[in-house]
Amino acid sequence: MSDQAKEERAPEENVEDSAAPAAPAEETGGDYEVVVKLMKENEELKDRALRAAAEMENLRRRTARELQDARAYAMANFARDMLSVSDNLRRALDAIPEEAKASGDAGFKALIEGVEITERAMLGALERHGVKKLSPEGEKFDPNFHQAMFEVANPDLPTNTVVQVVQPGYSIGERVLRPAMVGVSKGGPARAAEAEAAK
Repeated sequence: MSDQAKEERAPEENVEDSAAPAAPAEETGGDYEVVVKLMKENEELKDRALRAAAEMENLRRRTARELQDARAYAMANFARDMLSVSDNLRRALDAIPEEAKASGDAGFKALIEGVEITERAMLGALERHGVKKLSPEGEKFDPNFHQAMFEVANPDLPTNTVVQVVQPGYSIGERVLRPAMVGVSKGGPARAAEAEAAK
């Protein structure tokens, strides 16, 4: 090769040599951007995974709660119907005059006893399945559990105190199957205190 050819080639080699170190710097900058981008994607995926896991946990809890409620309250309609039957048994027993109970023959007394046993057995079975009788007499009136049928003037009791239970109420778990039908007091110490405060 001639000297001139070598000289012509030499600048090209020099150009290649000077370009070679610049390429890794550009690649490093590109690699850094890719790493940053991948790290952001990784964070987004972690966030999505955490959200999905939390959503699944919430769904599991909600489903378990709904299943528990379904088990607890599945028999609510049936229990409500059975309470009507129990009420009718009680009404039948209450309709028999005391004289008839005392002077009745053995067959009649056995019938009365059988109806009483049936009523107790029915209420016992309902109680074993979570149905509880509400006995609000003497308690403060609560519209969530009681239905006021009438008011009784009683100055000895605070206003809205349950003074008489016309029909007992029942609940299953924390739900009211049937509110207790009650009579409440009016004009008691609370009203007297209000009247004196107004003077």
